[in-house]
Amino acid sequence: MVSAIVLAAGKGSRMKSDTAKQFMEIHGKPLLYYSLKVFDASVVDEIILVTRGNDIDYVREEIVEKYGFKKVRRIVAGGKERFNSVSKGLRACDRRNKIIMIHDAARPCVTNRMILDSISGARRYKACTVAMPVKDTIKIIDDEGFGVETPDRNKVYQIQTPQTFDRKTLEEAYERLRISGDTDITDDTMVVERYLDIHSKMIEGSYENIKVTTPEDVKLAEIYLS
Repeated sequence: MVSAIVLAAGKGSRMKSDTAKQFMEIHGKPLLYYSLKVFDASVVDEIILVTRGNDIDYVREEIVEKYGFKKVRRIVAGGKERFNSVSKGLRACDRRNKIIMIHDAARPCVTNRMILDSISGARRYKACTVAMPVKDTIKIIDDEGFGVETPDRNKVYQIQTPQTFDRKTLEEAYERLRISGDTDITDDTMVVERYLDIHSKMIEGSYENIKVTTPEDVKLAEIYLS
């Protein structure tokens, strides 16, 4: 059985809008609607939706109930940082579910194929993430802004979500993170790599599976979701 944690607690400061990006409308529906729609129609058994505390009633009434999403079992308040929100979502998951998926609501173009492949990957490898090879040459720079290293482009991937894990693995990694007090975690695969030395399998995503972060991304999402 599978739980999907959908993270929608961000402020979206780079969007330069008074409306949080997860609630910005694309084709007349909030951004959050699109990822919930895909997960609700998938094989996952439950969705745990993590949002800002003062948005819980709005999300429940104007998105979950309005659009009839049946698999959203709980809506919980997120934390200060992304990893805090994941921890709260993980605690809210049904204890019977052994596979945990984590997805950013700001990626509205997730597909059912990605979900199925991710679940299979987590069962086989314990940890996996949707990802795509980078198209551009990447430079590592020093503190003064000079290029000091050029990684092999064939070995560099841009990481997306969903990121999917064996539950026991994820819980153990997050418990070690809690004890450590680290605050520089920006990605769930970082947690299992750093604290359990488990490397995540790359699952093919899509270049359309963008993270909506800036106004330019909204225009792309409108095209991909049309």
